[in-house]
Formats: sequence, structure tokens, C-alpha cells
Amino acid sequence: MIGKSKGRGTSGVVKRHNMAIKRRTHGTHEGHRHPGSVGAGSYPGRVIKGKKLPGRMGGARVTVKNLEIIGLDAEQNLLWVRGSVPGAPNGTVLIRTKK
Repeated sequence: MIGKSKGRGTSGVVKRHNMAIKRRTHGTHEGHRHPGSVGAGSYPGRVIKGKKLPGRMGGARVTVKNLEIIGLDAEQNLLWVRGSVPGAPNGTVLIRTKK
């Protein structure tokens, strides 16, 4: 089953990449949900591509495999599936068979 995942807009690193929340004591100041250090010192002197940072999350093509069809109603155009279906309610999905 192929669909478009639910868009979550701009998300921080905790929600987007499951990073840990810093402790809220012992001098931590305003950085509880921030990513921490993002790059090295003098070399390479930049942030490496692919670094897990905040940004847009969701709204991407998602494929879920091996779902089981448990019911079919041709009169009402309904298909019952066991498992999670990608996307928001009333979204469009593409169903394909195994190859």
C-alpha cells in the first residue's frame, strides 16, 4: 500500500529524529529540546550534509508492505485491511500485489 504520510510541518529534533531531551537542571539554560553540538571545531569547519536537524517532517511517499486483506465489499467499493495504512483519513492510497 502506497500513500502520502501525514504532514507535520516544521518539527524539532526531538519529534523528527527521536533525540533525547536534555535534563532541566544542573545549569541547563533554555536548550532542553535543542540538538546540542552540530559540528566539529576547526576541521572540517562546517556542518556535514545529512546532519539530523529541525525541519519539515512528513508529507512524503510511504510504502507499507505485507498488509493482509480481510474483507472486500464490491458494491460499496470498500476494502478492509489488517495493519496501518499510510496517510490522513480519507486519503488516497495505491494498492499493489506482490511481485
